Amino acid sequence: MSAIDLTINDKPVRNDVAPRVHLGDFLRDTHHLTGTHLGCEHGVCGACTVLCDGEPVRSCITFAVACDRRDIRTIEGFDDDELMTRLRRAFSQHHALQCGYCTPGMLITARDIAQRFPDADEARIRLELSGNLCRCTGYMGIVAAIRWVLDDLKLNPLARPVPSVLPAAATSAGNTRATTGFATFDAKRTGPDPGAGAPDAPRGRPIQDAGPSGIAATASDRKGWTAIDDSFVVPFPLDRVWAFMGDLPSVTACLPGAELVEHDVEKVRGRIAIKFGPMSANFAGSARLERDDANHRAVMRGAGQDNISRSRANGDVTYALMPEQGGTHTRVAVTLEYMLQGPLAQFSRSGLVKDFVRRMIADFGARITARLGGDAAPAAEPASSKFNVGAMIWSVVWGRIRRLFGGR
Repeated sequence: MSAIDLTINDKPVRNDVAPRVHLGDFLRDTHHLTGTHLGCEHGVCGACTVLCDGEPVRSCITFAVACDRRDIRTIEGFDDDELMTRLRRAFSQHHALQCGYCTPGMLITARDIAQRFPDADEARIRLELSGNLCRCTGYMGIVAAIRWVLDDLKLNPLARPVPSVLPAAATSAGNTRATTGFATFDAKRTGPDPGAGAPDAPRGRPIQDAGPSGIAATASDRKGWTAIDDSFVVPFPLDRVWAFMGDLPSVTACLPGAELVEHDVEKVRGRIAIKFGPMSANFAGSARLERDDANHRAVMRGAGQDNISRSRANGDVTYALMPEQGGTHTRVAVTLEYMLQGPLAQFSRSGLVKDFVRRMIADFGARITARLGGDAAPAAEPASSKFNVGAMIWSVVWGRIRRLFGGR
C-alpha cells in the first residue's frame, strides 16, 4: 500500500492505496463518486473521463498512485462551474443523452472542447469527440449542444474565465494528455482537416529546419497529430548508417510486423500487421522517402487503412543522423508524428504510448545494428506475422513496476 495525497473536487484527501488500483475504482469505491462511469476499462470509450490538473484523462487506465499531489475533478465537482452549467442545459435541450452512461465523460470532454476551441466547426467537434463513444444518440444531439454553447459564449461570455492549463494547440479527451501508470505525455493536435487525404496519397511538405534535437519541429503546425521524440545509437560510422537508411527494403525488414509489397528508390507500398489484445489490424498503404543528404536528415511519409476496422493512419518518421564518439558511432534522432482516425484511434491516446514507442524505436535500432553487423534482424516473428503489441506493452508495464519499487 502507498499513501497518496490529492485534491478531489477541491477537497484535500489522504488515502492508502494499492499500486495496481486505477483512479476510476479509487474514486468510486473509496470516495463513492459514482458519477465517474467505468465502461470498457481499456481507455477506449471515454465514459470514465475526469480532469487531472485541469486536463482530461481516462481514469480506468490511470493508476491512483500516479495522481499523488494532483488535483482531480469528477463530474460531481462542476456544480459551481458556469460553463458546465450551460453544457448541461444544452445537453438537455438538444436531447444529447438517452441512457446517460456516457454523459459524465461526454460533458467533461465537451467542456474541454468549448474551452480549447471556441471557434470549432462541426468537423472539429466530431474529431475531438472521437475519444468518447455513445451507443444511443448517434452524436447529432451532442454535436448540436456543443455548437449551441459555442455560439452562446460568443454572445454571452462567461462571468469568470475558465482556467487555462494547456495551450490552444493541445486538445481534449479526443486526444488526451493521459496520465497512465507513472508517466504523462502531451498529445499535440495541429494540421490537416479531419478526413483529408486518401490512404495512398500522403500529404507532403518540405523538410524544415531542425530544432535543438536535430529533428524538424513540425507537430505544432498539424491539427490532429501526435508527436513523440526519441533516439538510439548505432556502433557504426555515419556514412554507413546513412547509406543503410536509404535502402528501403532493408529498413522495412527492421520494422516488426512490416511487409514490403513493391518499391522503387523513393516510394514503397506495403502493409503492417498489429495485434493489440483482442483487436487485430492490418494496415495497407504507401510511403515515400525524402532525403536531405547534405544534413543527413530524412522523412518517411506514409498513409494506410485497416480494411477490417476502416481505421485510417497517417504518419511521418523524421530522422537525423549525428556522429558520436569520434565518428565511430552514430546517433539517430527520431520523431514519430502520426494521426489515427476511426475505431483504432482510441489506442493512440493511452499514456503507455510514449514508453511503448520508445521501446519500439530501441528495438528498431537493435535490428539496424544487427543488420549492419551482418546478422539477420533479431525478430522472433516473420515479417508477415502480426506484431504483438501486448507483449511489448507488458514489458513496458513491468519496467515501470520495477522502477516504482526501486528496481533496475
